[in-house]
Amino acid sequence: MIQRHTCENGLRIVTEKIPSVRSVAIGIWVGTGSKYENEQNNGISHFLEHMFFKGTATRSAKEIAETFDEIGGNVNAFTSKEYTCYYARVLDQHAPIALVVLADMFFESVFDPEELEKEKNVVIEEISMYEDTPDDLVHDLISRASFGQHPLGYSILGTEDVLRSLKRNDLVQYIEERYLPGNTVITVAGNFDDALIEEIKKRFSGFSRKGSEVSLTKPPFSGEIIGHNKATEQAHLCISLPGFQVGHENTYSLILLNNVLGGSMSSRLFQEIREERGLAYSVYSYHSSYKETGSFTIYSGTAPEHVGQVFDIVTNILHDVTVNGITDKELNKGKEQLKGSLMLSLESTSSRMSRLGKNELLLSRHLSLDEIIAKIDRVSHESVLAVAQELFRSKMALAMVSPLEGFPENVKNDVLASM
Repeated sequence: MIQRHTCENGLRIVTEKIPSVRSVAIGIWVGTGSKYENEQNNGISHFLEHMFFKGTATRSAKEIAETFDEIGGNVNAFTSKEYTCYYARVLDQHAPIALVVLADMFFESVFDPEELEKEKNVVIEEISMYEDTPDDLVHDLISRASFGQHPLGYSILGTEDVLRSLKRNDLVQYIEERYLPGNTVITVAGNFDDALIEEIKKRFSGFSRKGSEVSLTKPPFSGEIIGHNKATEQAHLCISLPGFQVGHENTYSLILLNNVLGGSMSSRLFQEIREERGLAYSVYSYHSSYKETGSFTIYSGTAPEHVGQVFDIVTNILHDVTVNGITDKELNKGKEQLKGSLMLSLESTSSRMSRLGKNELLLSRHLSLDEIIAKIDRVSHESVLAVAQELFRSKMALAMVSPLEGFPENVKNDVLASM
């Protein structure tokens, strides 16, 4: 059963007991990421995530790592466009230790200037690695092509120039502005007792900051075209269309439609582009939901001379689904796929902990398993067709990393809108 508690300072604690397992996953979620940055500090959310592991008033970076190695657990963090999460997964008897160290990192990190300079180099190497991986880089480019100058179009990693300019005071100020009790959620999933929750309340009850609320508008879908010339063997192409924000009433219809189009090995895109034509090794689609908006993206890596052909296949498949919808077989198979992936994810304490954090931060509510299955079952041919017609007749955003000097003539962002 999911339980939710709001502390007097506004911090929320969301838990799910699973007595049948022997592990506990604990996450500290902060509602900040690259979407809350500007051009002068782009990358600070991700860099700050790194710095929380670089030592506290009582523990060195090595001691933080050794603590989790000694108890056979793991600790890590990640940054997205809308949130940052610090988490640990350990055996149930070691949950109190994990909590102590996570709280120490969260409240007592020192951000030593020497460590700060060293970690800048680490993140710059991470950026370089990312830029050397074209199938990763193209997804950054498609965000920019989709949302333009809005912060949703920013890279999560930031840029080398901005990172070089960051000072310790910049990190401290950002924490004061964004790491607020009302903007923080602690989630726990697994086999734990009430004493752990009381300890969380004790350690976080004195947490008090009063930053100002950030007001963000819904970004328009830019539909830009961005090409990045690079000496690669393949052309890495992304096509993006508007999507739905978190919690949209037609979310499950779009998720099912995504499965039909490119979310599995039996999907239309995979079968037509890879299996039937042999034009790509990797081809898939996915939907990204944010608080104010969303995007539906298709990726394919193909030989440069096949870009135009792959593009035509993709747009024809998208157009077909706006005219004819999906088949009975696709609808039923899609529902079972969604239910299966949902059930399998519930077998992991880490997945459950993540689900709690995202739902609390982005939705402030938690659907039961029965409620989710009911929503999946309600998806119909009509609802899927309506979603396709609403989203897939729009101007597209296009991004490509390839050795080509520009896009083939037939690759245009208004193709679907004119069909």
